Order: sequence, then structure tokens, then C-alpha cells
Amino acid sequence: MLSDKIKNEIQSAYRASLESKGHKPRVGQRQMIATIARTLGGIKQGTEGERLGEKHVAVVEAGTGTGKTLSYCLSAIPIAKAKGVKLVISTATVALQEQILFKELPDLLEHTEVAFRYTLAKGRGRYLCLNKLEDFMGSEELATDDMFAGLLEQHLQTDDVNTALYQKMDEALKNSDWDGDKDNWEGILRDQDWRRLTTDHQQCTNRNCANFSACPFFKARAEIETADVIVANHDLVLADLSLGGGAILTPPDETIYVFDEGHHLPDKAIGHFRHEIRLQGSISWLRQLEKNLLTLKQELTQEVSLTGQLLMKIPQQIQTVVNFIQYVQQGLAPYIQQLGLDLENNQHRFEFGVVPEELRQLAYSLSTSYQKLFGQIESIQDECKKVKQNEGMGVTQETAENWQPILGVILGRLEQAVELWRLYSHQDDLNYPPNARWLEVVGQGLEQDIELGASPILAAHTLRMQLWDKCFGAVVTSATLTALNQFNRFNMRSGVPRESEYLRVLSPFDFANKAELIVPDFVSEPNKADDHTKEIVQYLNKHIDLTQGSLVLFSSRKQMESVADQVNDSLKAILLIQGEQSKRIILDSHKERLDKDKGSLLFGLASFAEGVDLPGKYLTRVFIAKIPFSVPDDPVEATLAEWIQKRGGNPFMEISIPDASLKLVQATGRLLRSESDEGEIHIMDKRLKTKRYGSQLIASLPPYKMR
Repeated sequence: MLSDKIKNEIQSAYRASLESKGHKPRVGQRQMIATIARTLGGIKQGTEGERLGEKHVAVVEAGTGTGKTLSYCLSAIPIAKAKGVKLVISTATVALQEQILFKELPDLLEHTEVAFRYTLAKGRGRYLCLNKLEDFMGSEELATDDMFAGLLEQHLQTDDVNTALYQKMDEALKNSDWDGDKDNWEGILRDQDWRRLTTDHQQCTNRNCANFSACPFFKARAEIETADVIVANHDLVLADLSLGGGAILTPPDETIYVFDEGHHLPDKAIGHFRHEIRLQGSISWLRQLEKNLLTLKQELTQEVSLTGQLLMKIPQQIQTVVNFIQYVQQGLAPYIQQLGLDLENNQHRFEFGVVPEELRQLAYSLSTSYQKLFGQIESIQDECKKVKQNEGMGVTQETAENWQPILGVILGRLEQAVELWRLYSHQDDLNYPPNARWLEVVGQGLEQDIELGASPILAAHTLRMQLWDKCFGAVVTSATLTALNQFNRFNMRSGVPRESEYLRVLSPFDFANKAELIVPDFVSEPNKADDHTKEIVQYLNKHIDLTQGSLVLFSSRKQMESVADQVNDSLKAILLIQGEQSKRIILDSHKERLDKDKGSLLFGLASFAEGVDLPGKYLTRVFIAKIPFSVPDDPVEATLAEWIQKRGGNPFMEISIPDASLKLVQATGRLLRSESDEGEIHIMDKRLKTKRYGSQLIASLPPYKMR
């Protein structure tokens, strides 16, 4: 039960926050605060503070303008503090993360009596590795050495080292003008320059590193220990969970998570467990690995040491792995020839993810062989770590420090291979959705290779095991969690517990009087691409206002470029096309034109249909080329559709329509960004009027005025 003390604290903070902004209470916002507070406050704890019971997750769809960020902060922060757990607020975009960090949380501290400490959590890749910087500063020869060409992705060419930049960084660190955080560096940073200075969990030696006490990442990690609220992103949370939880963030059982923009979480999770590997590329890499490990053997002080013994066994283990890969190549060659794969038709998806038995058995041999090789390399890395405690034998401290990060990179790649082959050797449990598996022919001639891929088709089981079952509590919120006005799609993909609390909070916007939805009477359907494109061109030429801000959203780059070529010159004069410049520059240019009372026309694809915020005069007309159905060529989605059909379902109604509904809500949502906004939405797809599902899609949209 929610104690009176916490209840009063939340209510007082809500009143104070509203007064500071001159706002009135919103019914939807109060509903959201109450639902989250009831769910999290109702979590019972055992004698050790552990969660008891299963009703610990709230799923809240909160329409645009609801004020959801304030709602979950006001309700979750006091409860997390009272229950002695951390609050992790996770977003999918940098824009929302910055809004929470620099606006919402500071406002809450300033205008209410809720007291808390907060920090931003980032992965190791956002922080400088002092060892890497020292390598470049201390030895130019080491920085340009190509001994590991083909083995390490960050291989450098002699003229490719930005020595001036690294010297500047070194000085800034010594003068305390910079903290090693990429985002706090004031100058311009090329990706290739920064990548060479970062590390990951495999390369990082943690407390065994000579620079541990000064490490920018671990300094930031220390702030997490003292903070009450940690702002992160979905990728970082998933990465932490995949490492068992508590490696970067706090342990799940001591954490309440808030996933804002939560509709992204299932797809992000699938991406973390999707693996691809090239066969000939793997052989080449393994041969290079064998050569490079010979170099380490030459640097040993005692060949009879454990490291020396391991290095003697590794060539044989590498050869075993190579032999199995070659068996796979030989077995797949006639199979691929029979399939008739070529440059045009280069991908084959295994039905229901079931691979030939011979390939599955070879995959088992490869997963175990790769795992054994991984173990041998890991043991060498462990010996290098022991050197600092004077326990490692056969390796000098200098050699150990040089090799530890290299071995970390090697382990990272081996880990990916182990997981891929494990997925191929695994026989899927018929009680759960299968894994998608596919092969692709890449390159041509002597460069031709076979790429194998595998992925779960749903993240539900993984999220349930690693997140929902382990966490102390969670809130999932977004403006678009329902599809066709139901949570079914999100539930299927996310695996949230059945006992979860659900709430839909409608947007306070006056859709009926502020926005008009227009479905023009086109002759052609989108499957007649050329005819449909011509009609779009004619329609835009007639309906684009040259003095206002307009956005046209396409599902196909080809169609977008074709329309851009064919519209009249007056539209071309104000046209900005996604991809011609960065997204930020395009949006800034669009706003600048309208600030000067000139018209501007944006052409964009899927990424412009979500997260683009152009309030007021910046956007008064939205045009959508067609219903945004997904292209059915992704092997993961295709296997999901196949599985649903096998179970007696209808993939089109269970996947395609709900997915299109969600995307259509997001796309139309670009128009009204505040209560004072108004304008028109044009969807140039006659199927909304002629197909049975068209009425379902329209019914799932906000109640716009129809024309």
C-alpha cells in the first residue's frame, strides 16, 4: 500500500510543479500519476528488501501533451527512495534524454520539495580509455604498427593517426579542462578518431588497469552509486542486462525502470540478440589470429608457463574451427547452387528457422570449438591480469598491459561467433516462437562469401527472463503503445507480465477542431507505383502552400526521389530532402526559412515520421504517401509471420495491420505538437476508403475532423 506520507509528498509536489508553470491540473496526468504510484507503491518487500509478488509493472500509453515525464518522475522518485532502490529512466532518443536531464529533473528540484540526486549513465564507448591515449602519446610506432592488420577493427594506417588531436586531449585532461567524456569535448570529433580511444567490457581490465583510479568511465560509474535517479538509454540498459545486470547500472532486483518511448524496447532487444557471421571472412580472421598469437609467444619469458602451454595448443584449436567452417562451406555450396542464389536473389530464409540436420550438427561442433578457443584466450587474458599482482607467469608487465585490450577485442569477436553457432545448433522449443535463420551470398568472384544470420523473432521471452522477472519494478510509457486501440501488439513483442497494470491516457488536444484528415480520391493504389507516384506529384503541386511549412512522408526512398524529380519548379525551390544533409541541419534550415516568413517543404522517410517536433508555424500540413506497411523482406519478420500462420493466425491482421496502425499514428502525430497547433493531414492512399481494414486504421487515429 502507498503510505500517507508518500501520497502527500507526491500530491504536494504536483501542486507546486503546476503552480511554478502556471498550469492547471490535467485529468490524464493525475490518472497516470495515480496508476504508477499505486503499482510501484503496492510492491511488497521481504526481510532483505526483495520484491514479493508479481504485480510490479505499469504500462501507460500517454498521448502527446499529457505531461508524462512529470507524471512518472513525481510518482516514481519518492517511491524508489522510500523502498531503497534506484530509479533508472531510460529513453530511446538523445533529444528526450536531454529534456529529462536539463529541464524536467532540474525543474522538479527547483520548484518542489522532492529531494534527490541524479546522473547520466553512458556506456564505455562514450568515454576515453586512458591506456589507449597513452599508447598514442607514448609510442608513435605502436600507434601506427600494422602487426594486427585484419585482426582488429581499429587498425590504423601510418598517415591516419590524428596525433594533434590526441595531444590536445592529453593536455586538456592534465589541465582538468576535460573529463574524458566524448559529449563534453568542445572540438569536432571524427568517428574514426574517437573509436581508437575507446574500449569495451572485454578489453577493459577494470581494477587491474594502472589508470583505474583516474579512468573517466569508472569515475562516472562511481556517481551512479550515489545517485537516486539514473538517466540512461534502452541500448545501455539492454547491454547491462545481457551482462547479467549490475555491470554498468545497478542490479535489476534493486532497480525500478521507467522506459519512456517504450514502444522501441522490443525491437531494440531483438537487435541485441541478432548475430551474423561470414564463413570465409571468419577463416581469414582466424588465420590472422594464429599469426598474431605467435608474436605473443615470442615475447614470453618462460615458454613452460601456463600462457606458453595455452599458446602451444591454440593453433590446433584454430585449425579445428577452420576445418568445421570448411565443412559448412562444402555442404552449403551445392545447397546454394540448387537454390539459384545470385547477386539479385542473394538471400535464403530457412522455413520456421529449421536448418538442414548436417548444418545443425556442424553448428554444434563449431559452437563448442569456438567456446573452447574462447576459454583458452580468456585464460591467457587472466594470466595477463595476474601479472599486476605478481602472480602471472611467463609475461612481463609491459607485455601484459599491451596484450590485454587486444585479447579483449579477440574475445568479443569469438563471443559473437559462439552465439551465432549456438543459435544454429539449437533445436527450438515448440512451445516458444522459433529463431529466424537465414543465409546470404555476399560479394562476387574471389570476394564472394556466405553470410549466416540468426535472431529471435520476438524479444518477449528474453525480456521476461532478463528484465521483467528480475526487476524490482517497471513503468513502460509512450504515446504509441497500442495498435488498433489495444495493447495486444506490445504485449506479444515485449512479454510484459499478464498481471501488469494498464492505462490509456488520451491527449488533451482538441483534434476535431484543430486538425482535418483528408483522404483524396486517387484512381491508383500504391501497388501501381508509377501511376501512384504521378498522382502524388499532381496532388502536391496543387495542395502545397508555398508560404507554409509542409512535411511529406514516404515509405520508399525510390518513390521519394521520383516525386522530388517530378514536382514543379516552385516546389523544388523550397524543397529539403532527407539524406541530402544531416537531419539536424535539414530541420534547422526548415525552421530558419519559416522564421523569415518563407515557405519550406520537407520530404522524409520513416525516421521523420517519429521524433520530429515542429510546433506551430513550423508545420501546418502533413502529407503521407501511403499506409506504412512494412516491406516483408526481413527474415525475422517473415519468420514471425510464418509462425503466426502455422498457429492458425492471420499474419496480415496480427502483424501488418497493427504495425501499420502504430506507424500511421506516429506519422499523423507530427502535426499537433501543442494545444494551439492546427493544420491538415493528407493520406494519399485510397485503401483507407476501399479496403475493410481502412476503417480500422482510421478508427485507431485520434478523432480528427474527416473530409
